[in-house]
Amino acid sequence: MASEQIGYRGPTACAAAGITYRQLDYWARTGLVEPSVRPAYGSGTQRLYSFRDVVVLKVVKRFLDTGVSLQNIRTAVQHLRESGFRDLERMTLMSDGATVYECTSPDEVHALLQGGQGIFGIAVGVVWRDVESALSQLHGERIDTGETLVGLNPADELARRRGNRAV
Repeated sequence: MASEQIGYRGPTACAAAGITYRQLDYWARTGLVEPSVRPAYGSGTQRLYSFRDVVVLKVVKRFLDTGVSLQNIRTAVQHLRESGFRDLERMTLMSDGATVYECTSPDEVHALLQGGQGIFGIAVGVVWRDVESALSQLHGERIDTGETLVGLNPADELARRRGNRAV
């Protein structure tokens, strides 16, 4: 089943991204990472996150763990949102602790490193695979029927995209 047809409830998204439910709730309420499948409509409704949402949650967590401010992370996530979250799995996000940069080529990474300041990077493809692995052990939900699915393989989307590029 294609990963676009699968959604993940809050606890599953938290487990896969390595965050607390409190963080998830705060980030959704403040618009940092909102569930793209189904938002909460009030008390008792369940948010439903897409695979891509969970990848972004894990990227946010990695940046927080390295000391990037939430304000700078918000700017980076907004940039990703404006680009439609395209090509996440091939992107490297770099930060000097103050600013987050999107690098799509080795030349861009090299140019940043030439500045001489400390830089760290997140290869989003690695995060993508980490989330795939985590979600393959957890429960998802069919978006159309609400059926609970166990042991999913969201790698189907990545395999399909790679296959489409090879043609």
